Amino acid sequence: MSRRTTNKVTAAACKWREEGGGEAAAERCLAFLERVGIEVDWLGDEDEAQLLDGLAIVNGRLLIDPETPVWPSDLLHEGGHIAAAAPEDRPTLGPLESDPTDEMMAIAWSYAASRECDIPLRQLFHDGGYRNDGANLATAFATGHFIGAPMLGHYGMTADMHTALAQGTVSFPGMIRWLR
Repeated sequence: MSRRTTNKVTAAACKWREEGGGEAAAERCLAFLERVGIEVDWLGDEDEAQLLDGLAIVNGRLLIDPETPVWPSDLLHEGGHIAAAAPEDRPTLGPLESDPTDEMMAIAWSYAASRECDIPLRQLFHDGGYRNDGANLATAFATGHFIGAPMLGHYGMTADMHTALAQGTVSFPGMIRWLR
């Protein structure tokens, strides 16, 4: 039986991985996604599940199964796929095909978003995902090796330090805009 008791996805209505920050972290992530314009809705029986258990991207929306324990930071990563998609493609986005460029952009976007949501690196790049490469990603981002950030910069979503200084804007992990 579903824990869903409302039309709007709430952290309290879903199951979360406690080692990922639990309900409190999920609440921050959901509020952030709503604020930047990424729709989160319930995963229905007719929706196709994707790479992550309990989450899917269908028609440009992030869908969640309330009965499947999810890492709260996975909301940010999947939201990054939606955010980095071309605006004209976003309404029909999903299910996703494996694409290294899109994956790197989603990783960089989720890192910037994790800072907004106060999600620690080890919860963002957890051992339960990233093809067992979470520790290496955490080290890379902790040491300023921002994998995928140049691609976000290419789309005007962020800027490298040199460009930011020249244009008087923020540099990554700051974001000029959250949606491509």
